[in-house]
Amino acid sequence: GSEWFAPFIYWFRQGDNVHFSAPVATNDPRRPAKAETKGRFHLLGNRRDDCSLSIRDARMSDSGTYFFRAERNHPQKYTYRNTLNLQVTALTEKPNIHFLEPLQSGRPTSLTCSLPVVCDGARFLWFSWAGDTLDAVDPETLHSSVLTLTPRPQDHGTNLTCQVKLQGGQGTTLERTVQLNVSYAPQLMTIRLLQGNSTDLKSLSDGTSLPVLEGQFLRLICVADSNPPAVLSWLQDGKALSPSQPSAPGVLELPHVGAADGGEFTCQAQNVLGSRHVSISLSAWKNAPSCSCVCEEQQGSWPLVLTLIRGALMGAGFLLTYGLTWIYYTRCGGH
Repeated sequence: GSEWFAPFIYWFRQGDNVHFSAPVATNDPRRPAKAETKGRFHLLGNRRDDCSLSIRDARMSDSGTYFFRAERNHPQKYTYRNTLNLQVTALTEKPNIHFLEPLQSGRPTSLTCSLPVVCDGARFLWFSWAGDTLDAVDPETLHSSVLTLTPRPQDHGTNLTCQVKLQGGQGTTLERTVQLNVSYAPQLMTIRLLQGNSTDLKSLSDGTSLPVLEGQFLRLICVADSNPPAVLSWLQDGKALSPSQPSAPGVLELPHVGAADGGEFTCQAQNVLGSRHVSISLSAWKNAPSCSCVCEEQQGSWPLVLTLIRGALMGAGFLLTYGLTWIYYTRCGGH
């Protein structure tokens, strides 16, 4: 048969009149579809033998019963008894964010956001990304389903959110948030000092010289920022030291500092991405004599005493010179 005999196909909503009501979808140019379904309800395939109905951007209001009708030539018109029951539920499934883990500092990585429940042919999906890690990312790339990110150490533990908005209908917005796990080499190393009976921790920077009285208790705590956590170890003048606390290799204790404890102490931090170290120079001093503080106080007054003596001597010298001069001129004047 020719195309002339191909039937006109109609889909109606239950309760609509096939003669006067507008169909939800049709291939009959004389019968325009309903305004609320136009552009969303489509007929698929060859109309000779295919009555499939495609629905895009389904809305809650589309729920209901639909029936199919075919017309070719009068009086060849037929309404099928089998109906289609359509139930549209709210979209609650969150989008997925896919990327290769772990993220590594300095290495560009692509992250993909997708909505599994949306068909491949779905349109009107708007993507957006949000998070503290995006402050250095080109804003124009934040509205794509694929985000290229170069992680930094400070991005570890921060949140990244992908938001998907379905345009049209009720404009549903869905989002998913992930916490970033960024790997990076040791950095920001420091040594913290606990000395004697003090409970105050002092931070020592690399290259610090630390004089300590012999016999004092000393605890050195090495801290390094890294992910995964770095393995910490101590060296004295390049020789490895046994950890004071096996469960805390970053802690080095010197219960009674002696002369042999002097030298360069180095803490080394290492993980799979790199290593870093920080060093301090420790010198042990013997206890000063018990009168040292008194002597210092007395020594502090000597400059004043010397100044007074010097002033007195200068005054006496002046008087002596003046007296001798007066005597000289008196006697000489007598002659």
